[in-house]
Amino acid sequence: MAAALSTCDIAAIVEEVRRHRGWSQGELARAVGYSQSWVSRVVNGQQSLTVDQVRELAGRLGIPLHLLRFGGAGDPDEGDPTRRREFGKAAAVTALALPLSAAAAPAAQAEIHEETAPTLRAITGGQRRLDAAAPARDLARGAIAHVELAGLTLDRAQNTPFAADVAAAASEAAGFAAWLHADMGDAGSARSYYRAAVERARRARSRLLDVYMLGSLAAFEIDADDPALGLALAHEAGRRLGPGAHPTATAWLACVRAQGHAALGRGAEADREIALAERCVERSDNAHPPWPWVFAFDTPKVAGYRALVNVRLKRPGQARAAFAEAFAGTRPGAKQGAVLKVEMARAHAHAGDADEAFRLAGEALSTGTRLRSERVVDRVRRFRKEYRGPRARAAERLDARLTEVLTGGPAAV
Repeated sequence: MAAALSTCDIAAIVEEVRRHRGWSQGELARAVGYSQSWVSRVVNGQQSLTVDQVRELAGRLGIPLHLLRFGGAGDPDEGDPTRRREFGKAAAVTALALPLSAAAAPAAQAEIHEETAPTLRAITGGQRRLDAAAPARDLARGAIAHVELAGLTLDRAQNTPFAADVAAAASEAAGFAAWLHADMGDAGSARSYYRAAVERARRARSRLLDVYMLGSLAAFEIDADDPALGLALAHEAGRRLGPGAHPTATAWLACVRAQGHAALGRGAEADREIALAERCVERSDNAHPPWPWVFAFDTPKVAGYRALVNVRLKRPGQARAAFAEAFAGTRPGAKQGAVLKVEMARAHAHAGDADEAFRLAGEALSTGTRLRSERVVDRVRRFRKEYRGPRARAAERLDARLTEVLTGGPAAV
């Protein structure tokens, strides 16, 4: 470390601090409030630090600024601003290895108060509202930064009366980041954020939030073509939910399980789960859905799940009737509407109505392209791959459009 300081070798300093504390790069990233890729660039000598970043790191870690020597009248390199900045960077990173002073720790804890968790949740809520009609990639950087902020806040909130509330807010932030990455087609990152959401929900000791995040991971796995794993996760969520839970939670989880059964071709089991969900919503006070459910889980919502189940089980007549019931008087967001159009296209294809099927798939593709949703585009691709009906001009047009989308240029027809 002395040699690294003498030569201002920032990469060596950061790596030595990480090794000394027994941290992974991810843990160091969480400690300083930056991404793991940023830390990796620092370690590899590809990322320099500014004086402002030094001050920011000090503030986040509770390091008194008087420990950071930015240079003074007696410094030999005072006349060289670059050397002075480099020495400040090295001193700041070295200070990461120092324990917080007794005076600094209470000051960090004092920042957590009764408005901390609601503020974090309000940020996630605003991001979620933007997601309805904005590309996930446009929101992802902000969402990731918010997940990191929530994690740092959660670390500071330990041993305070607000720790559970902050953990719940941090779980919501991670769950939304998972949703965005699923929409971007980044399954690995989506799983990672869902796992973080589940872990933080347990730290919050919120049974409903735990079930919601685990059930969301289950639904993701079912949609990612691993219905057996998704169903196992959904059953585990049901075990944690237990008897006597709010009807909304029971109904939603039953619908997730129905999706898993349908994907495995278990029609009777799927029908039983949908019937359970329908009974639950009949006795649910949907005017006030329980947190973390934001919207009422009512009869049209269950009808939508019934439609999806019937699509997977290749029951086109029942699927189309259920879609009509689900859309009566409601209008989903642009991306969710595009996903549902692909499922409706499948139902029409199963019924032999190729023209309507490809019209709906084409509309979904247009929305997915406009909003840069890999999830929607992939759904359209899968629909086209699974189509086994007669060759139609509509299919050729969709092929050409898919080629253009996937290659970034017009296709030869």
